[in-house]
Amino acid sequence: MDKVWLKRYPSGVPAEIDADHYPSLLDIFSQSISQYADNTAFINMGKSITYRELDKLSKAFAAYLQKDLGLKKGDAVAIMMPNLLQYPVVLMGVLRAGCTVVNVNPLYTPRELQHQLSDSKAKAIVIVDNFAHTLAAVEKQLNLEHIILTRMGDMLGMIKGSIVNLVVKHVKKLVPAYSLSKFVMFNAVLEKGQHLKYQKPELSGDDIAFLQYTGGTTGVSKGAMLTHRNMVANLEQCSAFLDCFLDKGKEHVVTALPLYHIFALTANFFTFFKYGGTNLLITNPRDMPGFVKELAKFPFTAITGVNTLFNGLLNTPGFAGLDFSRLKLSLGGGMAVQRPVAERWKKVTKTRLLEGYGLTECCPLVTLSPFDLDDFNGSIGLPAPSTLIRLVDEDGNDVAVGDPGEMLVQGPQVMLGYLNRPEETAKTVKNGWLYTGDIATMDDEGFFYIVDRKKDMIIVSGFNVFPNEIEEVVAMDEKVLEVAAVGVANDNSGEVVKVVIVKKDPSLTEEQVIAHCKQHLTGYKVPKLVEFRDELPKTNVGKILRRELRD
Repeated sequence: MDKVWLKRYPSGVPAEIDADHYPSLLDIFSQSISQYADNTAFINMGKSITYRELDKLSKAFAAYLQKDLGLKKGDAVAIMMPNLLQYPVVLMGVLRAGCTVVNVNPLYTPRELQHQLSDSKAKAIVIVDNFAHTLAAVEKQLNLEHIILTRMGDMLGMIKGSIVNLVVKHVKKLVPAYSLSKFVMFNAVLEKGQHLKYQKPELSGDDIAFLQYTGGTTGVSKGAMLTHRNMVANLEQCSAFLDCFLDKGKEHVVTALPLYHIFALTANFFTFFKYGGTNLLITNPRDMPGFVKELAKFPFTAITGVNTLFNGLLNTPGFAGLDFSRLKLSLGGGMAVQRPVAERWKKVTKTRLLEGYGLTECCPLVTLSPFDLDDFNGSIGLPAPSTLIRLVDEDGNDVAVGDPGEMLVQGPQVMLGYLNRPEETAKTVKNGWLYTGDIATMDDEGFFYIVDRKKDMIIVSGFNVFPNEIEEVVAMDEKVLEVAAVGVANDNSGEVVKVVIVKKDPSLTEEQVIAHCKQHLTGYKVPKLVEFRDELPKTNVGKILRRELRD
């Protein structure tokens, strides 16, 4: 295969990485704890913990799992919480015990939670009491052996933590009533674990580190089996691109996306832990004014997010007045970054908004924009080192440069498979290639451009219409805050384009939207239907749910 993208790699970026550089994630933990012991590792709600403190707390948690609960290597432990200081303690503790992490979306319904816990055969769960009522609704249908309950303020110190817990429960009424047959409190676990002897497990790269469940937007949620080697390889791939760009022990990253999501898990938690950075955890990024206040206190050098998050910040009073003098890395992923948002981001922050591409099945990084790009170019970047990409047509033949085709990925970051789903695995991974379901093009330099998801494609009179293109054009109108494009059945053309818009300017009309689109789109791509809403349905990370709009 002709890896044309290697010629476009920035100086110093290797073509290949060593996927076995570290035997497991535990070795990365040990290295960073040793090198950056007194650096601040995480900050949340004004409370910070150092790498040394995190080492002590996570070992205590691991010892409790091993000695008190009797969990064995490979046992699955679920984590159901937003971005709190408890999360890194629990995550590291589970991995250091030799167990497998099952990340759970706190916004799951009882049905979704029951499916994930049953499918993963989780033996224990660590859950914030805000969501305990969801677990209580299905507890009797589960084979859970252990429940560890925590509260929002449990790691903020006795006085502040007590106040936060009181306000959350009794003032803001954010803890619905629940009844669980058994549980132990998180702080009691840490206290007991400190008096138990931790034993480092023997792990290899083939051991499963994460059962990371797909969003389930195309059917039942599936558990991608991500091994320690998969995760280590992806971290080495990230480092290969960022080594010339980030300063070890000096970076400050903003983590607004939830750590239970694969993007933030790798790009924020693991990558910046490896670099000895400081991670600011934002518990509720939907509170944009509060988010901006947190940013004002933090000398951030890096921030990651999805397009809707960056757009939201740009439209929040006070954001434009922040100090961006230290900011050097802004990374978008999870959904397409729209050109108007990227261009405005650069104008306000004086930094480029780089785009990457990944998926749960790849830990997630597949491509990343090189840091030496002068401007946003609309691409998802270049393949990561040790990553091969093919674009194929419906018959499996490679397409010509510039032509769209389904993206196939091969590399050490590709998952082991889906848990308990050999047929689904066989459909997705064929002859060592992961079929992503995404349609993309490649240019002469090796930059890849996502055209759209296969299932999201709109077909108008036999012509393929890609929602991303429509959305980007509509978003160019300054009166538009957010937009999503979907296909609607039509007797004459099979489908027509419909756009659903959240207005920035109340004066925006349907006629203005269509007139704007006619200036920039060929006839069959122009929306025939325009709907205005107060908000768009989104996933927990802010990705717009086109499926719900279609339904």
